[in-house]
Amino acid sequence: MNFDKIIDRSGTNALKLEFRERLFGTNEVIPLWVADMDFKAPQQVVEAIRKRAAHPMYGYTSRDEDFFQAIVDWQKKRHLWNVSREWVEFMPGVVPTLVMAVQAFTNEGDKVVIQPPVYPPFFDVVKDQGRIIEENPLIDTENGYQMNFEHLEKITASDDVKMLILCHPHNPVGRVWNRKELTRLGAICQKNQILIVSDEIHADLVHGKQPHIPLASISSELAENSVTCMAPSKTFNIAGLNTSYVIVPNERIRKSLQKKLQAYHLFTGNMFGAEALKAAYNEGETWLEALLDYIRGNIEYVMDFTGQNMPEVRIHKPEATYLMWLDFSAWKMSDAQLRKFMIEKAGLGLNYGPTFGSQGQNFQRLNVASSRKVIEKAMAQLLEARNQMVK
Repeated sequence: MNFDKIIDRSGTNALKLEFRERLFGTNEVIPLWVADMDFKAPQQVVEAIRKRAAHPMYGYTSRDEDFFQAIVDWQKKRHLWNVSREWVEFMPGVVPTLVMAVQAFTNEGDKVVIQPPVYPPFFDVVKDQGRIIEENPLIDTENGYQMNFEHLEKITASDDVKMLILCHPHNPVGRVWNRKELTRLGAICQKNQILIVSDEIHADLVHGKQPHIPLASISSELAENSVTCMAPSKTFNIAGLNTSYVIVPNERIRKSLQKKLQAYHLFTGNMFGAEALKAAYNEGETWLEALLDYIRGNIEYVMDFTGQNMPEVRIHKPEATYLMWLDFSAWKMSDAQLRKFMIEKAGLGLNYGPTFGSQGQNFQRLNVASSRKVIEKAMAQLLEARNQMVK
């Protein structure tokens, strides 16, 4: 669990490396954009994959009961949620799950609510299916981002709004929605017959006093009106194994999703992903606690560094994830100028704020799940470029 060690990812076809030329026009940037970590997966996961790979048969596989029991046990242990085995269904990824949910529970021309600034694929899974995005923008306050419930009440009263996709914990703003917020959101959606699809992929990466509360765990009414999307991929850095799952207490909703899964022939999944999930959930908790301590240290470092050297750069300390949402509005640049500055002057490959919605203007998203030395180098380059700019 040496998170300080810099691991060479060349030769692994790592997306965050291989796409630099395409996204930034150069490979000469520190890649701190796509949300995966530069840390080795838990050794228990590595050994589980090696053990399965040692058997020379790689045909179609199913998931055994140990797979589902590991999920049930993890939810109870980490999130105090008593999940029944029959509520759980395998999915090949959270974003594909969102696509299937949009297709299963809405029709072309229907509206789907999202809460920007938000994870860019939320926009795509709605638009690409011929549905209409209904934005319920978050409110950026001095104390962090808040939901605009009054606006949500207004837009969900329309008959053509059918679904809300919730980001919980929120990417990129780092909020962990509390029980009061989730309850109010749920009440509005229930009143207006809006299905909630809750992306909770960052549930295990919480830092503050506010714990992650699965939306569906709050009440039986919310459980019956929600689809919860989860995965070990962000938690244990195994996104390439394409293994996630949904928890759906409502049998009718669950069967509709299962039909979509069958229709696309995605149900076989990845044999190594199944073994990785079991090993991660059954044996990876000690690794996870060490990881969280390290990420929190990186977050504190960035907060302290910017506070001391670039106080005009505004950051709400994230309550979850390893992603930081940096506001560069004080630099008075256009988004194009800011992007060019980050690439050409600071040598950083960060996420471009406007891809998270118009509310992301003048923002960049920073991934701090790397060795502290890498984060220190990135911040030093940013400061040097900033100081050259203000001379």
